[in-house]
Amino acid sequence: MLRPDGLLGRVVVDARARDVRTGADGDVEVRAMTSLDAEIDFTGGWTLRRIASDPAEPRLESLVGDTVGSGFRRRVQAALPDQYEQATRLHLLLDDFPVATLVSGYALGAGGIHPTEEALERRTTADLCSGWRSGGTIMVGIERDRLIPVVTGPEAPSLDADPDAWHSRPPLTAHAVRRARRLDVWSAGGVIEVDSLYRDSHVDPEGGETVIHEYTLRGQVDPVDFTIRAMVATPRVLPWVECPAAAASASRLVGQDVRTVRPLVRAEFIGISTCTHLNDQMRALADLPTIFTL
Repeated sequence: MLRPDGLLGRVVVDARARDVRTGADGDVEVRAMTSLDAEIDFTGGWTLRRIASDPAEPRLESLVGDTVGSGFRRRVQAALPDQYEQATRLHLLLDDFPVATLVSGYALGAGGIHPTEEALERRTTADLCSGWRSGGTIMVGIERDRLIPVVTGPEAPSLDADPDAWHSRPPLTAHAVRRARRLDVWSAGGVIEVDSLYRDSHVDPEGGETVIHEYTLRGQVDPVDFTIRAMVATPRVLPWVECPAAAASASRLVGQDVRTVRPLVRAEFIGISTCTHLNDQMRALADLPTIFTL
């Protein structure tokens, strides 16, 4: 999520997803790649101004002019039902737009630009998640100072130690926010093993990249009926002391069909026992059957 025109300018989205298969001999085969190029008017209601994909998908044009906030995922499902049902790379990228856009707003607070009182009231939702709980650190800070507190996370470790796991990632420019995801699946001991990494990071004007959110997920899924047998979330970097408590919500996926995770999380993983960002990571587990059969 890039801001080439400065903090209050447009948000340019450079989104990429790749399917890779690793052979027993260690060879890496890139099976497919999908990319999105989009533009969002962040200060104008998060309005999608432009979007194009490679491979091309003409139906994306129907999303232009609407907000990428509330209701966007429902509109994507209605406009591209086959992409949703087939758990495609394109759908995964589109599914990330609402929360990735939300997180991109971190750049404004880090740059000293804070929401108006009206916008603050609109964006402040108590008990939305573990971190935004009533009486928690962030809510107390908002009530006291009338602005959303900004916490600077640790320096972002390089992802280049495992180059086969990541596609090319251009250097980030000032005020950019990046969401990096990895979902690895493999067969071992009669189950599908799952290992996932999720990271949001921000780049300051001097080029320093720091982590905003980071989780890992480890679990096991039945290869026959895709029932989740085990799932553990480990919080690695989160902004508020109340946030890590949400990691326990991952255990609620056990016994569920992984193919139903998207609607399940959307409907039931709400309130202070959950985390908006962990929810996004868990929702992406619905893509597992497609990846496993590549």
